[in-house]
Amino acid sequence: MTQTTVPVIFDLDGTLVDPAGGITDGIASALRELELPVPSQELLDAMIGPKLSDALLTVAQVPAGRIDEVIAIYRRYYLAQGIAQGRLYPGILDVLDSFAAAGRPVAVATQKPQGLARIVLEHHGIAGKFSFIRGSADDESAAAAGPVGKTGIIAAALGDLATQHAVMVGDRAQDVAGAIANGLDCIGVSWGFAPDGELDDAGAVAVVDTAPDLVAAIERLEAIHAAAMSEVHNDGTV
Repeated sequence: MTQTTVPVIFDLDGTLVDPAGGITDGIASALRELELPVPSQELLDAMIGPKLSDALLTVAQVPAGRIDEVIAIYRRYYLAQGIAQGRLYPGILDVLDSFAAAGRPVAVATQKPQGLARIVLEHHGIAGKFSFIRGSADDESAAAAGPVGKTGIIAAALGDLATQHAVMVGDRAQDVAGAIANGLDCIGVSWGFAPDGELDDAGAVAVVDTAPDLVAAIERLEAIHAAAMSEVHNDGTV
């Protein structure tokens, strides 16, 4: 694999797309409709990134027996209004175009249901820029088949890309943890929803503030990898 083709796997919400209230407004609306307590805005923001059913249970304290009901109402809101509230983060389109020009494969690994992830990416006009899109099961039930958690979703994306070497890019601790579990480096982006220090504490190899900084960090990582692989080949013992 050459330097210019080291794949990059992106998280979606908080990394590629700013949901701009589309997620949190939808969750709050669903909870109000069912006369359930609505968390503070800070807690609602913390629910962006993790699997929705887990976040409803642990952050919003929704009773387990009502999770499916909340998700169904939320999904209706999100499809009707929430997706349209989102926007691409500044510079993301330029990054994806530059990677395409360089022949670098890119994929998405998100805990959003896979079909919905594709709809979101299509809405923003970037679905076709990804070789593969991986997400959680579309029915969101506990018994659903498919990759489990961020670790499993990243592993599925790696399988699609037919590689064991890639760079993960995300905005939350679970992105970093999922990357590390798959033997990958993760670059964190500061424009997402992680509280200060979360990405560093989780083990991100770098945390960047802008899209150009992201490209530079990826290029540094792949240069290090290329140099290491060159030493292995030149040594002649592997």
